[in-house]
Amino acid sequence: MTAYMDHKNLANEVIDAARAQEIADGVHRVLERIAAAEAAAGRDAGSVKLLAATKTRDVGEILAAIDAGVRMIGENRPQEVAVKSAGLSKRLAERGFSLGVTDATDVTDAPAAVATAGHIPFHLIGQLQSNKIGKVLPVVDTIESVDSIELAEKIARRATMRGITVGVLLEVNESGEESKSGCAPSHAIDLAKRIGAMGGLELQGLMTIGAHVDDERTIRAGFAHLRRTRDQILASGAEGTAGCTELSMGMTHDLAYAIEEGSTIVRVGTAIFGERAFI
Repeated sequence: MTAYMDHKNLANEVIDAARAQEIADGVHRVLERIAAAEAAAGRDAGSVKLLAATKTRDVGEILAAIDAGVRMIGENRPQEVAVKSAGLSKRLAERGFSLGVTDATDVTDAPAAVATAGHIPFHLIGQLQSNKIGKVLPVVDTIESVDSIELAEKIARRATMRGITVGVLLEVNESGEESKSGCAPSHAIDLAKRIGAMGGLELQGLMTIGAHVDDERTIRAGFAHLRRTRDQILASGAEGTAGCTELSMGMTHDLAYAIEEGSTIVRVGTAIFGERAFI
């Protein structure tokens, strides 16, 4: 178990009004930043989705973000998915939402509410070890951190055994930094084609983490290259690649650059929830 989980009850469902307002204010500021970046880039309003990165945040904090307008969440660690999913599913069903691929009738007494509900996509955005696949597959819609054919094959096998289809984003290490996960950019097109042909998986797009530098040109170059790679995959017409449209790129510090370079999903945690007390 991750150490900070001994010090914070991530299943907690109740936070005070002041904290809820702080989170709501964060959500509204980020949505305004996204709208401004869309306008500056000449893109349609609403063309970029906000994913709230909820690492170390408890159920109550996540609910506050959703109440404020967040419509997609992402966890870094399978352990947190397992701890939070039941409480989130139940409380969201009460609000008229379904979460991930979990059948709400398994976790709530109010399935009728979900029948007319919206849906909150639940993504895994952190690294996934093969022995943790079973922790996330019953819950998450999409795994954004698939970076090898071996991992994709293991997820595909488990998904097929469960009779489900799991969304996948291929993670690409555009910055070339050794500390970052992701496949080499030169391998991305081939890997995407192979993943697209697998049963049990739906190739939805590509993901990257921006270069950890202050140079705008370097950051933009990685994002632009990912966009061109996505376009090449789509143009290939290869089996299972027609849905490879998403570009998950951009975080709190570089989301404007990412949006101008074509991002469709930005992953934001700090600007919504504040600085993390735990790593």
